[in-house]
Amino acid sequence: MMAIIHAVVRGILKPDGSLELDSPPNLPAGPVEVVLRSLASSESSTEDWWQYLQRVRTELEAAGGPFRTEEAINQERQDFRGGDDRIEEMYRQRRGAGQNGTSET
Repeated sequence: MMAIIHAVVRGILKPDGSLELDSPPNLPAGPVEVVLRSLASSESSTEDWWQYLQRVRTELEAAGGPFRTEEAINQERQDFRGGDDRIEEMYRQRRGAGQNGTSET
């Protein structure tokens, strides 16, 4: 199974239906699927930053964008918390070594 590669390229939709791309897409030659989304000018946008984030997330999900699963996020949190335990253990060992008359260098 081939991996799906995405490219986002801006451009202009001309009255005759043709597209003029701002830059060439970084994709290999072959069949593609084109999804068009009208872009409003920044002056007329009433979208705040939260609405923008929600809209972009929805669009990425619809395009099949990769997102971390809840399981992956929880595993990363556990890994970080495990690091806290290791650091605390090193502090305990260091404090213990200093109290036993050993040098602290």
